[in-house]
Amino acid sequence: MVTAIVLINVERPKLKDVIDSVLGTEGVTEVYAVAGEYDLVAIVRVADNKSLSKIVVDRMPHHIPGITHAKTLFALEAYSEKDLAAIFGIC
Repeated sequence: MVTAIVLINVERPKLKDVIDSVLGTEGVTEVYAVAGEYDLVAIVRVADNKSLSKIVVDRMPHHIPGITHAKTLFALEAYSEKDLAAIFGIC
């Protein structure tokens, strides 16, 4: 399983639409509205790097109107007492 944290800036009037579009993207498991430098944080959990690339390089910047900037943090390793891949149904 590949996990990424995507930090997103949004045009304020489109915030709700962006949240709905990002959350509706296959592979995005959570979206958080946050205070600070970024407006949203999306957690992406997919099977491989190719799937991640489709989301963060193609879908988010080109197919979701209202996103003005995004920064992706790629998780190198996950530490959890739970089997995250099983929880999210990702092999």
